[in-house]
Amino acid sequence: MALPQMMKQVRFSGPGGPEVIEIETAPVPQPGPGQVLIAVAAAGINRPDCLQRAGGYPPPPGATKVPGLEVSGLIVAVGDGVAEARIGEAVCALLISGGYAQYAVAEEALCLPVPKPLSLLEAGGLPETYFTVYDNVFTRGRLKKGETILIHGGSSGIGSTAIQLAKNAGATVYATAGSAEKCEFCRALGADEAIDYRAQDFGAEVKRLTEGRGVDVILDMVGGPYIQRNIAALAVEGRLVQIAFLQGSKAELDLTPVMIRRLTLTGSTLRPRSVALKAEIATHLRRDVWPLLEAGTVRPIIHATFPLEQARQAHELMESSAHLGKIMLDLA
Repeated sequence: MALPQMMKQVRFSGPGGPEVIEIETAPVPQPGPGQVLIAVAAAGINRPDCLQRAGGYPPPPGATKVPGLEVSGLIVAVGDGVAEARIGEAVCALLISGGYAQYAVAEEALCLPVPKPLSLLEAGGLPETYFTVYDNVFTRGRLKKGETILIHGGSSGIGSTAIQLAKNAGATVYATAGSAEKCEFCRALGADEAIDYRAQDFGAEVKRLTEGRGVDVILDMVGGPYIQRNIAALAVEGRLVQIAFLQGSKAELDLTPVMIRRLTLTGSTLRPRSVALKAEIATHLRRDVWPLLEAGTVRPIIHATFPLEQARQAHELMESSAHLGKIMLDLA
């Protein structure tokens, strides 16, 4: 397959707001051993991309500075150790960086097939979100059938995925969101109840909904002042799983409830992990979640799409928090 030598990609002119996003022309990257080259059809916009743009989440050493943690598209070239038969295959892939471009290099082990009911655009919104939710809700959070979970930011890409997967697993699902419209969106996805955090105290609502018991798992990306409130909202043996800090990573805490109620405080980041560790999550997703996507039981929710040239507007929408579900770049 003849490939172009040059492509369009996003670059950040420096740390800052969406105004630092620019489009440049650069050489098409080449896959190394165990890697594939994907002609990108779609790329997901994620909060870590905005953090990277602001200067707070740089790619690991040696990785491209081009943002983008997930893509979908067709494999058009392979590196050593990858079967040439994979060329032409439609996949979605978790990346360490490089997704905001017409071509992206991915580890073969982190490529998953496009579920049959989904378009390439929809599949581009799967990897970062589903890897994150599965690992944190079910591996770290140990959510089981019959338990209760509180999902903060229920109308986000992460939140909308977590609601669906937790509900499918047989949990009672509560979510927080910032408006009546967003709360209704969460309920439509399967949340048993949604709490408007602008109008209600989520801690008091959790206590009311659980008759004072608290919830078994909390998935939080807010941090800051939420941390102590989350601890107070957990049941005995409850688990708080932290995946981001939109309101800061520092808080003054009283950890006495952790001892008395035997709580677990945990969390994770995905990007710095080894390919082998990420591949373990990919294996679990293929076994446990891809059949649900194939059956249409769960699905990615796409709020808006933008061409690559409008990546700045996509980031502006992300930071406005006005979206319901995923924001995508459409490169098809």
